[in-house]
Parts: sequence; C-alpha cells; structure tokens
Amino acid sequence: MQHHVQAPREGSSVAADQNARPLRRWEASAHLKDRFGIDVAPATLAKLASIGGGPPFYKNARAPLYPVDLLDEWALARRGNVVRSTSEAA
Repeated sequence: MQHHVQAPREGSSVAADQNARPLRRWEASAHLKDRFGIDVAPATLAKLASIGGGPPFYKNARAPLYPVDLLDEWALARRGNVVRSTSEAA
C-alpha cells in the first residue's frame, strides 16, 4: 500500500503549514522523510511518544495526530546546524 504525503509548496515555511490537517503517525514519518530527509519509522515515533523526545502530538483516542507546524519545528531542531567539515561542532 502506497501512502502519499503532499510535497511542500515552493517557498513554503513552517508557519504556512499551521492550518494543515494533523498527520497520522505513518503520514508524519513520510512527511519527515520527504520534506527533511529525516528517516524516522512510525514505530520510532511511537516509542518517542511513550518515552519522550519526539514531536508533539494530539492524543486522539487510539490515533495520535501530529500538527504539521510542530512536526516541522521538531525536525528543524533535530536536524542541527550546517557545517563545512566533519571537524566542526554541530
């Protein structure tokens, strides 16, 4: 089964996604991979939801929902700084 997450618009920003529909866990995983190149499996997101350290989400009965703007903020913070060599501090 293929799941498609809409690609970000040209020139879009984190703030532009505030009104986007919250994503299910599998959609959040695909969004992080497609938009930021961060490969986080849905199972890893589930574990982070349990132990902490993952992106914020709404508790919606059995299905967690990840607001796109907060998911993007988490990804940007996790990604780190741009460096010019491996010897630079990240």
